[in-house]
This record gives sequence, C-alpha cells and structure tokens, in this order.
Amino acid sequence: MPEKLTQAQIDALLNRMSSGEQIENDDDQKRIKEYDFRSPKKFTKEQLKTLDSLHENFSRQLSSYLSGILRVFCEVSVLQIEEQSYFEYNNALPDTALIGLLNFTPANKRFSDGTFILDVATSIGYFMIDRLLGGQGAGYNLSRNFTDIEIAILDNVMKRIVGFLGDAWRNYLDVDIGLNSLETNARLLQALAPEDIVVIVVLNVKIRDMQGTMSVCIPAENLEEVVGQFSLKYTRSSKKQSMENEEAKKKIIFDTLTDSNLEVKAVLAEMQLDLRDIMQLQPEDVIPLHKNIRSDISILVDNIPWFYAKLGETKTRKAVKLNNQIQ
Repeated sequence: MPEKLTQAQIDALLNRMSSGEQIENDDDQKRIKEYDFRSPKKFTKEQLKTLDSLHENFSRQLSSYLSGILRVFCEVSVLQIEEQSYFEYNNALPDTALIGLLNFTPANKRFSDGTFILDVATSIGYFMIDRLLGGQGAGYNLSRNFTDIEIAILDNVMKRIVGFLGDAWRNYLDVDIGLNSLETNARLLQALAPEDIVVIVVLNVKIRDMQGTMSVCIPAENLEEVVGQFSLKYTRSSKKQSMENEEAKKKIIFDTLTDSNLEVKAVLAEMQLDLRDIMQLQPEDVIPLHKNIRSDISILVDNIPWFYAKLGETKTRKAVKLNNQIQ
C-alpha cells in the first residue's frame, strides 16, 4: 500500500469499509515466493555463501590485474549467485559473445572432471583490446564479431584471468582450472545438456565510465561433489591447527617475553621538595623521609609496584628481601 493516498483512494477505502468488504494488504502478497518443484534448489545458503567468498577473492585479484594492464582503475565485485538450468543460461547469452570454456580437473580422482563457462561482456573485451593497443578505451560499444587478431590478444588475457580463478579455487580445494578454448558464438555452444542445473556467479566489472558483467557457469554436478569437501576441509584444518600449534605459539610468546629487559627499582620512600629547597641542597645535608628504616619498601618493575620487601645487606652489597606480592 503506498505511503500517500490520493483523495480518490481515500474515498474508495471508506466505501469498501462501509460495505464490509475485506481490505487486502499488498505486503502479504509480496511475502509469497514461488517455488518450482520440477527443479528444486540443490544448494543451501551457507554453501552459496562459501562460493560467494571464493569469488570475492577472485574478484580482488582480477581488479588488481585489470588495473595494471589497462592502466586505469578497475573495480570487480560479486553481483549475485543463482541456480538455473543450462538452457536458461545459454538462452540469455547474446549471439555475439566472448566465452571461455574451462577445464575443471580436481587432483582427487574421486571427483569428476567438468567444464566451466566464463562469459565476458563484449564491451569489456573491446575496451581491453583498445587499451592494450594504446587507445583511450572509447570505442567499446560495438556490434561486430571479434577478428582473429583480437581473439589472439584476448586469448592471452583470458588465460591470466582463468589462472586467477584457479588460484581462488585452490584456497579451498586442490584443483586445476585451465582455458580450453575461446568461443564467440553462444548459439553453437554445446558444453552441457539443456536440462542440467548450473550455478551462475555474476561479477560486475566497472572500468572508468564503462560497466559490464562477467559470469562463471558452474555445473551443479561438479559443485555438489566438492562444495561439502572444501567446507569440511577448512573446518578440520582450523581445529587441527589450533590443537597442534597452540602450545608452540605459547612457547614462542613466553620465550620472547622472558628475553625482554625490564627495569627493577627498590624505592624506600618518596617525597616532594620545592625547587628552592632542591637548589640549596649541600653535601652532608639530611632529608627526613618520614618513614621507619625497618618498614617495608616497594619493588617497582617498569615503574609498576609488584612486591613489598625489606631493606638489608648481603656481604658488601645492599639487598632487598621480597615479602609479599602487591595485589
């Protein structure tokens, strides 16, 4: 229901109330979410959150790389992660595209090899080509196909981008990701079956005044095998590390502290004198301390009182005997 009502809407509400008709709240209708039982969701929010964290690391590395080679500030961030069928994903791709087919090869042979798809907006591709060839990056809204020379240039860039994606995955799972081929026609792309479920990670790329998207298409079959594995791996590794290294860390900290130099002072008494009296002091003068010689003195460690002690001598040296610790 809108916050401000016109006079006509107010009159209509009054008429409906007087007639006894029930007024429905639009907010109740907005709470209803449709659910497709023919294609149920395969991944929980926690698993998708882990996938989001993985691609956040990838986006940070990609931002630094693009800023370096293009010599302009680039910002890459994760826009959204969603599940859908491969038919819906492929059908949404434009006819002219820049698509990399990636080989996904886990080191553990219990997991299946797979094919990832990395789609880059053509505007980003043309912008990179113009900047890499010395241009200003102005002509990026083009509708033509990429030339063979442009494909060769982009092939080197895509290999580096795929390398950063592999580095992000290796933080969670021992896997190798490499660029298999570079395609420019989405209609001829037959990487997966149309009914296969995939997870789409959409990245927003902002370069100067140009914005475009990159998307990583991950088959659900491959992701189901490994997503629980690298989550479990990180849970176990953190516990194992805390159990094995806790004592070693404590020992290192303790050894470092025991080698530290601290000043220890025995203070018999403290008093205040005027500057005039201090300037008139002479040898053999006596300063009353207003404290018995047999009373306790304070032991200070780096000017912090730690112990009470008795003043005495041992052989030919002055000494103190610690009595109690100061609370």
